[in-house]
Amino acid sequence: MTPERTDQGVVQAVVVYDGRLLLAEGPDGWALPTGGREPAERAEAAAARLVYELTGYLVDGSTVLPSGPEHADSPDAQDGPDGLAGPHAAEGAVGARDAVPAVVCQLLSETPSDDARLAPAQRRWMPLAEAARVPLPGAVRRYLEGHASV
Repeated sequence: MTPERTDQGVVQAVVVYDGRLLLAEGPDGWALPTGGREPAERAEAAAARLVYELTGYLVDGSTVLPSGPEHADSPDAQDGPDGLAGPHAAEGAVGARDAVPAVVCQLLSETPSDDARLAPAQRRWMPLAEAARVPLPGAVRRYLEGHASV
């Protein structure tokens, strides 16, 4: 299978391990590790690189989740006026988070490197049951539904 190329300059990483989702603290609170891609960098490689750079965890980016308007077929795939994805989303509006590729990554190291940009207090493994409180793209919510009710 050929890794998917996208024209997006930003990518989000979805790292699930032991019933928990890896999150990074940003200016708007807890979110998926998110960052820019290097020129000609595939989304999978960018996700793995940014997870390591931000959190110190070594991961392997494996699968780009479907995103964008063509996959916004459920209320969970849309962001509402409050900025949260879910059933309270505005009719027909696809949020910016859904336009950014989300890459499922497999954790390769349980112990983060000391070289992470984020301090330990700025990275968190959130139980999947609690992840419903975090603004997540619809594609990520659908993916997580296979792991726990989110």
